[in-house]
Amino acid sequence: MRRIVVVGASAAGLAAAETLRREGYTGALTLVGDEPHAPYDRPPLSKQLLAAEWEPDRLTLRRPEDLTALDADLRLGTEATALDTAARTVRLADGTDVPYDGLIVATGVRPRRLPGGGHVLRTLDDALALRAGLRPGRHLAVVGAGFLGAEAAAVARGLGCEVTLLEPAPVPLAHAVGEEVGRVLSRAHQEHGVTLRTGVSVAEVTGAGVRLADGELVAADETLVAVGSLPNTEWLAGSGLGVGDGVLCDEYLEAAPGVYAAGDVARWTHPLFCVSMRIEHRTNAAEQGMAAARNLLNPGARKPFAPVPYFWSDQYDMKIQAFGHLRGHEEVAVVEGDLAERRFVAVYRTGDRVSGVLGVGVAPKVIREWRQAVAKGAPFLSSVGGTGKET
Repeated sequence: MRRIVVVGASAAGLAAAETLRREGYTGALTLVGDEPHAPYDRPPLSKQLLAAEWEPDRLTLRRPEDLTALDADLRLGTEATALDTAARTVRLADGTDVPYDGLIVATGVRPRRLPGGGHVLRTLDDALALRAGLRPGRHLAVVGAGFLGAEAAAVARGLGCEVTLLEPAPVPLAHAVGEEVGRVLSRAHQEHGVTLRTGVSVAEVTGAGVRLADGELVAADETLVAVGSLPNTEWLAGSGLGVGDGVLCDEYLEAAPGVYAAGDVARWTHPLFCVSMRIEHRTNAAEQGMAAARNLLNPGARKPFAPVPYFWSDQYDMKIQAFGHLRGHEEVAVVEGDLAERRFVAVYRTGDRVSGVLGVGVAPKVIREWRQAVAKGAPFLSSVGGTGKET
């Protein structure tokens, strides 16, 4: 293998490129990124950068000399537009074809949008554009009360903005963390002065705010649309790769002979949970990039990608952390602390096993102790025992 191309220069793509070199690959390496910026970290976009606590240079993942040491052909600010798996070439927006012997697809996702526009929050430029409009006394409408929308709402309140948080579901995040936990997290926003409106549908964004489906106008100076994302797979049309809400991979992250995927764009069946999933979390992106690179280089010693997923969120004074696969759970039990105090550990059941754990306001080691139960697929009843309170 003399030529490897990594398409996507964010956390997953960078991790893949660095792993290739660490594992002893000395051939030609091309790293393609559609943004002009050097690889940077995305989680601070909705937290420290949006709050103006950090400036863009602090988000950079590697120093210039570290990128130089990769000895890679960096094609930043250049989008991949097509893949020819027969000819083994990647077509770029500037018309050039980059040949490969091995390919890692790490093209990530893009935000879903609403008619009329509004801000989105995915890139460094997105975050800076939104930040410019957040000042004391300004009114921000946030469409979507998931983790991204909730984080931005918390930051805006901290900056002195009025905030209206609009969510179509009756309870924000109920599909992911359960209704009771979702209510607890929602109350934190209300206590900090956010106007939370649930069960509402948004028709469009206007220059004056947000128009709801029933015709009501929610006035706002700025609008953030945080209603999910779409995997960047359009450039793979006609390539022969399987695509369905992401690049379809096997348990080794292989999408086709010599082609692997990693990060937000990769969909694979997780061996631990036996569920097809696509994870949009920072930790998974780096781990998956490394795993894809190792499996590409060592086809005879491939390992299934089976991590215990992890994510975190910072909102006001709440530190939210979770391990496992919480979606689709059938029961939640609080095993430590109290929901009302927003200091607790909740354990999730799917089938008869522990499938996830979420903690709010507790030390990281407390959550990590439950990580092993998730990794082992420990029986729920014997793990929780009499300590749990069903929610």
